[in-house]
Amino acid sequence: MEKHKTRTVYICQKCGKESAKWQGRCPACNEWNCMEESVVAISKKSIDLPSGNGAALQELSRVQKDAYTRIVFPIEELNRVLGGGLVNGSVVLISGDPGIGKSTLLLQVSDAVTRRDGQVVYISGEESSQQLKMRAERLGVDGSRLYIYPETNMENVTGRLEDMTPALVVVDSIQTVYLDDINGAPGSINQIRECTLRLLRWAKKTSVPVFISGHVTKDGSIAGPKALEHIVDVVLYLEGESFNSYRILRSAKNRFGSTNEVGVFEMSGTGLSEVPNPSQYFLESYVNGAVGATVVPTLEGSRPLLVEIQALTTLAAYGPPRRISNGVDFNRLLLIAAVLTRRSGVGLYNQDVIVNVTGGIKISEPAADLGVALAIASSFRDARCIPGTVAMGEIGLSGELRSVPQVERRISEATRMGFTRCIIPSSVKKLPRGPNGMEIIRADTIAAALRFGLEKTGRKKDQEGDVDA
Repeated sequence: MEKHKTRTVYICQKCGKESAKWQGRCPACNEWNCMEESVVAISKKSIDLPSGNGAALQELSRVQKDAYTRIVFPIEELNRVLGGGLVNGSVVLISGDPGIGKSTLLLQVSDAVTRRDGQVVYISGEESSQQLKMRAERLGVDGSRLYIYPETNMENVTGRLEDMTPALVVVDSIQTVYLDDINGAPGSINQIRECTLRLLRWAKKTSVPVFISGHVTKDGSIAGPKALEHIVDVVLYLEGESFNSYRILRSAKNRFGSTNEVGVFEMSGTGLSEVPNPSQYFLESYVNGAVGATVVPTLEGSRPLLVEIQALTTLAAYGPPRRISNGVDFNRLLLIAAVLTRRSGVGLYNQDVIVNVTGGIKISEPAADLGVALAIASSFRDARCIPGTVAMGEIGLSGELRSVPQVERRISEATRMGFTRCIIPSSVKKLPRGPNGMEIIRADTIAAALRFGLEKTGRKKDQEGDVDA
């Protein structure tokens, strides 16, 4: 029997960084107490990569892409996030909190493929066949051509897959499977990386797409994030609050389509159902003209969405004032607060500022700057935002408003939702034609935008630093 040499390394369980000696703090991700000892076998079987199955050199212009067709699901929100459908031979990672609906979505996807006369192999490492049968009955899944394989040994899984020609493979979850020749318990960084690589090689060789689910850590990142995100083709996050029924499917990486696309679903007793009008969902509790609340037409991928931004300012009781953001980048909030204080007379130097985006969505684009500023100024001055108003624009350090892309699509979505006023930067190029019933208001600076967006309070100065813009 061949003896394999081994070596001891310490691997960060957060980012996958390897070190020859133990360290209290990972030098790559700066996390504490995350380096774990691992014994790595130096053997040809474990470290050699496949040679591409005998593939020859090909000129790119002569490569045929017919094999990489897309599987289009009857779930339009999923197709949108995937970039138009699931590409054959791709490996898709879907992650989320426990109980968020990952297994439910994967079972519905499997059922959609079987209805197109395709065979699906569902590798279940967490549930037994009887438990999956109970969920299938609740979701109304017939189960024909859906083969359940409750197995956690990856060697057995790939061996069984070689005997079939499925249209889709689902692995639920990647933290439960393992390889005998890899050191470490299931869920460790070594096992996750090697098992995912094994699935990737099989998917590329057979052109069969693979869905794998992954748990998230307490800080909301995928367990073993760097190892998984670099290996797979598509990374999807299923997000949502535990106290409401809505779920947001977000694309963080997509080699075959646009990133930052979102799909909105509603969880019910029969599974996840699509939300055809997400803007209406995000604004379902919005009070038109409320103090400290504005509406921003944001862009998620190719989709315009209307979201409500709420802000609250209060006098700091002790110590330096705090800035708290939920759904908005913290550094952008600091920038906006500084510009409001310096350029528009909204004295926030002694005010705690809290900003929240309702509905659980996260806004990363700077087009929401103006909406955040209006909400903060509205709360600080106790002045209502003029009813029917939406605002968009990036704020510069000198207080100027900068243009944002695809203004027409944002305005069209606002008009469809019944809004009648839109504040945009003056630098936006002339719109070919304004939508019927929409008043376009142009502003050069943040101070001018506050005049156009907030109602007059009738008070000249009732708070320290509060000066009419």
